[in-house]
Amino acid sequence: MRVVLQRVTRGSVAVDGQIVGEVGPGFVALVGVTHGDTPETAALLARKTANLRVFDDDNSKMNRSPLDVGGGVLVISQFTLYADTRRGRRPGFTDAALPDHAAPLVEAYAAALHAEGITHIGQGIFGAMMQVEIHNDGPVTIILDSRDYE
Repeated sequence: MRVVLQRVTRGSVAVDGQIVGEVGPGFVALVGVTHGDTPETAALLARKTANLRVFDDDNSKMNRSPLDVGGGVLVISQFTLYADTRRGRRPGFTDAALPDHAAPLVEAYAAALHAEGITHIGQGIFGAMMQVEIHNDGPVTIILDSRDYE
């Protein structure tokens, strides 16, 4: 599983022109799922997300987590995080999990964020064409990859 976290002042996701999820200060989490991922993988990355200290403290040091600052997380499924661009000009997506495997794990990630104490969670709609608005703060962008924690 890969999660690209963007620290934001706000973010939203719309489908067919209607906002279906939004968050104030916190993270927009772009979530990609691969074949071997499990609910435990989702829980691990949710724990990392909830406790990642990239928000400023009183001394302007990145020393606070979203839990510390009351930040929310907007969860967006993003199979293109597993694009293979090694050959040719058109990416391949064979490393991305199929929807029947990926959708429940994106939901498991969001549920695990809630279990970790994140109270404001917004979500996109799995498989929909979404327009994501991200107001990156910093900018601060962090990549979490479950392979790094094996």
